[in-house]
Amino acid sequence: MKIAHADDSIESLDQKTSRSICDAVGERLQQVFRPDSRESSHLEHLVDELRKRDEIGVKPNWHDKR
Repeated sequence: MKIAHADDSIESLDQKTSRSICDAVGERLQQVFRPDSRESSHLEHLVDELRKRDEIGVKPNWHDKR
């Protein structure tokens, strides 16, 4: 039994077309997964807090419910 490969049934895309498709998909994904500004600012705050703690050598307490 012969298994058909994708290259056997369609023409190869040139580099310019492939790049255009990738750019369009990337733009669409950015629109769909655009973070909520409230969530984004909270996440940035948490990352900043971790960075500060890392700089002074504080190990995270994963059980701290603050």
